[in-house]
Amino acid sequence: MIPLQIAASTPSADPFIARLNSEGRAFELERTNGRTPFDVDLELVGSGKLVYRSASIELELKSVDVNDVDGDVVFVNPARGIAHRLVRAGSAHNTFLITERCDQLCVMCSQPPKRGHVDMFPYFEAAALLAPKGAVLGVSGGEPTLFKGQLLPFLERVLGQRPDLSFHVLTNAQHFDVDDVRALSRLPRDRVTWGVPLYSSDSEVHDGIVGKVGAFHKLAEGLAILARSGATLELRTVLMTRNVEALPALARFVASHVPFATSWAIMQLENIGYGRLNWAELFHDHSQRFEPVGEAIDLARSRGLDVWLYNFPRCTVPSDYRQLAPPTISDWKRRYPAGCDGCAEKAECSGLFEWHTDDRGFTRFGLL
Repeated sequence: MIPLQIAASTPSADPFIARLNSEGRAFELERTNGRTPFDVDLELVGSGKLVYRSASIELELKSVDVNDVDGDVVFVNPARGIAHRLVRAGSAHNTFLITERCDQLCVMCSQPPKRGHVDMFPYFEAAALLAPKGAVLGVSGGEPTLFKGQLLPFLERVLGQRPDLSFHVLTNAQHFDVDDVRALSRLPRDRVTWGVPLYSSDSEVHDGIVGKVGAFHKLAEGLAILARSGATLELRTVLMTRNVEALPALARFVASHVPFATSWAIMQLENIGYGRLNWAELFHDHSQRFEPVGEAIDLARSRGLDVWLYNFPRCTVPSDYRQLAPPTISDWKRRYPAGCDGCAEKAECSGLFEWHTDDRGFTRFGLL
């Protein structure tokens, strides 16, 4: 598992953002006039520590390899002695956790909500502007649009200054209204994708899964706002025993009622948080019964909708659908069992979540 937090010390009393540069990287920034006040250069390597300095910043990191963090953008919290790796230069999986507050209580939530909130938008903005060229940055929660008054201007400012960046925003779409259409329309359609969960075409089933009465109808209103603004929409459906048999019905519903969606992701359950707590009740082993998933995919694709299988190990998927299962599990929480060594498709496979347990997971592995 790749650590996202590094033990750190600094004379500074206040939190700050820093981009970590080794000698070669620092030279390149100088040569291209790409330096910023947030750049710190490697000064010392030794005794299990790395020391970085700039004119205004001194930072020491402990127990980390210089090659693993070169170019990373970190948020340093002196009070906790931690440097959070907000943007890892060598990774395609970087996500800003906007808030841990949420207005839903999904039965399979991998990160159960909390009541508190710390405003990190100024730090996220600084970090985003330091991201590598062409990066796709995730925005997640909790529910980010609880703070849409800050979120939408944040996206607009960053994209205005960095035309090479893109964002993928996860939201339950419960908090958009007609007054947001103008702000949403100002965001470049090809550079912001809204990932929105829809679990069933039956409002009672959807509301039961998200733990909020009326959520389905509020979601419909939010989707209409996104459609009016011309937003790029990715629908997301977590596969569970509660909705697996009705997936074909959901596919027909999406094709008929959400035709502006650009893609639909069917996602396997994550064995952490409420997902772990409710695993015995909710987990559907698609390696044993894939038929309703396959039927839903066929229906949706026949209507021109792109469908993807997220978090599905490729060898648990029938060969006709295997190309729809890309490596979607974030690198920092992904693992491969020993049996995956030597597999020709390993590089294209999600593998398993780090916290997936073999005794409570898929019963069939190997190319089908």
